[in-house]
Amino acid sequence: MSTFPTSSVQEARTALAARLRELRLDAGITGKELASLCGWSVAKSSRIENAVTAPSDGDIRAWCTACGADGQAADLIAANRQADSMYVHWKRLQRTGMKQLAETSTKLYERTRLFRVYASHVMPGYLQTPGYATALMGTIAGFRGTPDDVREAVEVRMRRARVIHEGDHRFATLIEENVLHHRVGSQDVMAGQLGNLLAVMSLPSMSLGIIPAAAAREGVIWPFEQFTVFDDARIHVELLAAKVTVTAPGELDVYLRAFARLTELAVHGAHARALIVKAIDSLK
Repeated sequence: MSTFPTSSVQEARTALAARLRELRLDAGITGKELASLCGWSVAKSSRIENAVTAPSDGDIRAWCTACGADGQAADLIAANRQADSMYVHWKRLQRTGMKQLAETSTKLYERTRLFRVYASHVMPGYLQTPGYATALMGTIAGFRGTPDDVREAVEVRMRRARVIHEGDHRFATLIEENVLHHRVGSQDVMAGQLGNLLAVMSLPSMSLGIIPAAAAREGVIWPFEQFTVFDDARIHVELLAAKVTVTAPGELDVYLRAFARLTELAVHGAHARALIVKAIDSLK
């Protein structure tokens, strides 16, 4: 039985289940008759039609055949796979390494005009230095047991990060102060990474805010998972085990409101620079 970690996934599953139900009704058969034609239990048909169980490609083909709608199977399978893509385990995404995953997001980065990023545990990808990215990806590959293509993946990430210097892109970036102190790589790597933050603050396209560890959060918002908003239309949420893609309007609104609240906590300009310099000094 499937569980759904976000409402976006649930809505996609529910929409697919409704389309399957319509096919059955249009065919004039009962759930029991459909189960018999497919060679299933009635309970299985009911679970699929009520979006309790996610159907396999084979289940969809069998359903369409039983309803005399083979021509619709391909579209329904595509919709089913799209729902699957909304919650994908990192182990599956990175089964061939991290380079391919970085490459698949390049087009999304190039066409996005407004990025909103909340970083609660590591530096945002487009602000990472090669040294930081290498240390981070090496740790990830070791922890998840994925193929080690770190060098190639870092090269792709660096090319993707050119969006902060090229084209008509804007960036609203919020970083929790503790991220400045999370040691990723050597002391020199961290010093270089923190120095890079100071450098990018001067870019006209970049708004960089640091959320002080001592910020009063009562009535505002608490620290939570790292996420990136692409043009108010799509959000990638980074969980420990999986990447979640959010597209449902109601859920998009939740993250956008959270970002607005977090922005109220952040300091910018000289105050943000002072926190970064403090982190650099702590490395000595």
